[in-house]
Order: sequence, then structure tokens, then C-alpha cells
Amino acid sequence: MIYYAKPGQVSYGEAIGIILLDSVAPFIPGDVANATTYSFPVRFRRVPGLTVKRILSHDLTALDAVLEAGLELKREGVRAITSDCGFMALYQKQLVDQLKLPVFLSSLLQVPFMERLIAANEKIGIITVNSNALSEGILELCGAALPGRIAIQGLQNASYFSSAFIEEVGELDFKKVETEVVAAATSMIKKDPTIKLILLECSVLPPYGSAIQMATGLPVFDFVTMINYIYSVVVKNRVTGFM
Repeated sequence: MIYYAKPGQVSYGEAIGIILLDSVAPFIPGDVANATTYSFPVRFRRVPGLTVKRILSHDLTALDAVLEAGLELKREGVRAITSDCGFMALYQKQLVDQLKLPVFLSSLLQVPFMERLIAANEKIGIITVNSNALSEGILELCGAALPGRIAIQGLQNASYFSSAFIEEVGELDFKKVETEVVAAATSMIKKDPTIKLILLECSVLPPYGSAIQMATGLPVFDFVTMINYIYSVVVKNRVTGFM
């Protein structure tokens, strides 16, 4: 077999590119921004200056910087591009149009698929970093056509979560954050028992998905479920076995 170098590419084998916010937090295993979360190599690219505060304010002036990060990842050979923030949905359409690669910037892109897994009188419960910032406009950008079938629970008043990921103090108490996130999930379902699926909007939430499922008994979707799914379609492996 003969292999050929790709112009401008100095390393190979990273199919998934991940655009990162400019944030400071302990990104633990299971988090989108921790490479050990995946069973395959990934490539990261930070967007300088795109802070949590800016993305939660729906700052469209960061579009060019996000696009440049995507272009760099494309030049480096990735096959598909995601991000570490569900609110990156703000830039989804523009990056799809410009990059000519599969782009799936927001975990919320799973909502249209999830809507079809449940009955018409049932709902999807979304746990988000900030419920005030998760507008119908953001959901519409992700193709969520039926806002009446969605319940939203924010974590902006969860003190340990906010300290680690909004105030960015540089410290994370895993068990205390897990307790807050599980409490948010169970409270949401207690208020609305028609919730049958849970989606974790924020990229720091997948490490708590197992505890949420144990507490609620419900299927839990998150950024990592989406990334693994897309990887499986851009890198197909031959199946070996026997009959």
C-alpha cells in the first residue's frame, strides 16, 4: 500500500476535532475536554477569548474566531467537528456552510432524534448550565421543532457547579457537584413526570450521567453519546467474527 502526505498536516489519525471555549476548569475523565474520555484519538482547538460569559450571552462576534478554529482542525485532517459547549449552536449553520465537513457543535442537535423516541404526550428533560440562556432560539437552531415537549432545568443556582464552571475558581469537588446535578434531575422529573428522556446540554456534565440514570431510571443523552455516534459513522471498521 502506498501512502501520501497531506499538505500542511503534521500528524494523522484524529478523526474528531473539538473546538473549545477559552475556560479554566478541571476537565475530568468523562468531560468532553478530556482526551481520556474517548476510545479514539481526538484533536482539540481552543478559541482565544471565547469565554463562558460570552457564549452564554449569545455573542455572535466570536463567529470568525470559531470558524478559524474549525478551519485549522480541517487542515489538520479531522473528519468531523464538534465543540465543548451546547450554546455553540449559535455558529452551527455558518460552520456547516463554510467547512464542508460534518459539523455537530451542540449536544442539543440530538433533540429532534430524541423527540421521535417518545410518545406525543411525553417530554425531554434538558439539564443546562443556565436555563435563562437556553432560549427557544437556541433550540430552534438545533432543529427542536416542538418546544412544548421540552422541560429545562438550569444549574446556575447550584453553588458548587457554578463555582467550578461559571466562576472558574480552578477547583472541582466531584461528589458535591454530582449531588447537585442529580438533585436537579430528580427535581425536574418530580415536577413533570411526563419526562421520559434526559439530555445533558453542558459538556462538563457527562461524568455525572451514570448517577443521573441510577437516580431516575431514564435514558441519558449527552455530548459524549453524540461524539461517539458521529465517530462511528466517519470511521467505519470491518466486522470480524464467525457464523
